Amino acid sequence: MAEHPIQGLMGVTIEKIRDMVNAETIIGDPIHVDDTTIIPVSRVTFGFASGGSDVGPNSNKQMFGGGSGAGVSVTPVAFLVVSNGNVRTVQLVEKVSAVDNVIASLPELVDKVAALIKKEKPGADAPADKE
Repeated sequence: MAEHPIQGLMGVTIEKIRDMVNAETIIGDPIHVDDTTIIPVSRVTFGFASGGSDVGPNSNKQMFGGGSGAGVSVTPVAFLVVSNGNVRTVQLVEKVSAVDNVIASLPELVDKVAALIKKEKPGADAPADKE
């Protein structure tokens, strides 16, 4: 069975969205300045629509009319700043959603995980045995 024209329209639209939106769009490339690393964090929203119409069944012509479109919005929301072993968040927008709250709590989470790893290492922070 031949591919319907709407499948081609939708396929091209989805491919273009894949080209525009990926993990590197959300978590940007690290920027290194002296001993500090800055990582941009963005919010990405997108949508697309596609539609078409065949000529009615009483027609002997194989006609199709259709169209598709997409929109993408990339909004910078924060920067993760890594300096001297510490991570902090510099937010560019107010905390208005759960995602923003998660981004804001990332440095605290990283610090807690690092402390747990340090605590689990044998001999780390353990007092020396006295005989």
